[in-house]
Amino acid sequence: MARINASIITIGDELLIGQVIDTNSAWIAQRLNELGIAVERRVAVGDTTTAIWNALDEELKTCDVLLLTGGLGPTADDITKPLLCKYFGGNLVVDDKVLQHVKGIFERRNRPMLERNMKQAEVPDNCTVLFNRMGTAPGMWFTKNNKVIISMPGVPFEMMAIIEDEVLPRLQKMFVSDVIQHRSIITAGEGESFLAERIQDLEEALPEHIKLAYLPSYGMVRLRLTGRGTDSLRLSKEMQLRQEELANRLEHCVISLQDLPLEQIVGKSLVEKHATLGLAESCTGGNLAHLLTQAMGATTYFKGSIVSYYTEIKEQVLGVSSQTLASHGVVSEATASEMAKGAADLLRADYTLAITGLLSGTKDEHGVEPGTVWIAIKHADGIFTKKLQLFYDRLRNKEMATQMALLYLWRVINGKV
Repeated sequence: MARINASIITIGDELLIGQVIDTNSAWIAQRLNELGIAVERRVAVGDTTTAIWNALDEELKTCDVLLLTGGLGPTADDITKPLLCKYFGGNLVVDDKVLQHVKGIFERRNRPMLERNMKQAEVPDNCTVLFNRMGTAPGMWFTKNNKVIISMPGVPFEMMAIIEDEVLPRLQKMFVSDVIQHRSIITAGEGESFLAERIQDLEEALPEHIKLAYLPSYGMVRLRLTGRGTDSLRLSKEMQLRQEELANRLEHCVISLQDLPLEQIVGKSLVEKHATLGLAESCTGGNLAHLLTQAMGATTYFKGSIVSYYTEIKEQVLGVSSQTLASHGVVSEATASEMAKGAADLLRADYTLAITGLLSGTKDEHGVEPGTVWIAIKHADGIFTKKLQLFYDRLRNKEMATQMALLYLWRVINGKV
């Protein structure tokens, strides 16, 4: 089978100045990968004709499929549509289906429709219109020299709808590509260099069509196997075998063979144990609860969180004693433990996790260094505590404290402490 390569161009000054994070490219790449279409390059350009034109010229030299997002709105800086019209030698015409759709949106919202909104229905006469059920700007599909160029709005939920409804089905019919499969091994407790030493012989024995990548994050390393082939079933069996070989060698530090975020891995462990969880958060400010409730069905294991950011709330709501606070301070093992006990009394969960810390600034009145975090987990087996000493800026310390707390919770639930 032929290898089909894709490039993604994201358009917008807001991407280049860091005002908006590009999540579109990652999502598009994942969906294309499911079809066996490999994304070779991702490029971000500003809202200028020269930048977009040059990016089109450059990417079309090497890719089979080129996807663009951004610059299709009703304002003056949305220049992608007229530029593409000129690039492909077409003329703008009104698409009646799009026009009726745009009118319907404004009627349902009981809002006046401006002339610039009407122009959303104009499309190049040499493109295939990709209907946008979620918004007013249609997508556009061009072909040139046996290559496909697809332009979509930059609004993520509009882009996703067009990809799902229009783009993927067309690409699937048009291209027959190699099968691409991934398998993951999530590990914790070992750095990537130590993992590489342990599995060096297995990595060297991988066939040419299977590659191994090391993807480190907070306290964890994800090993990702990527395989490419023509026979889906045969490749799947081979990938499973290689995954099992690596997982068996690294058994002491493997926490999951599914490519899931840590909060979902914790959730699965709680479900398997038929257990519930409650939280008492201070320095993380509800971030743990936020992540845990991202998963549908979290109500089966997550009871709630008490965000006791203010010292008096730790005392008045969670029942942390004034003597403990005076003697040991807010950021201490004793305070974390009493927070966990108080949360257990209030939330009646099988596991309660408490976290308190000093994420930035200077030493507190008890001499606690910035970056100090205490975690306490209460369970029928007792109270487990862990101290973290973090060394980054405030936001990164908060993220790391969140992830390390989840990892410690997973260890407690699974008897790994």
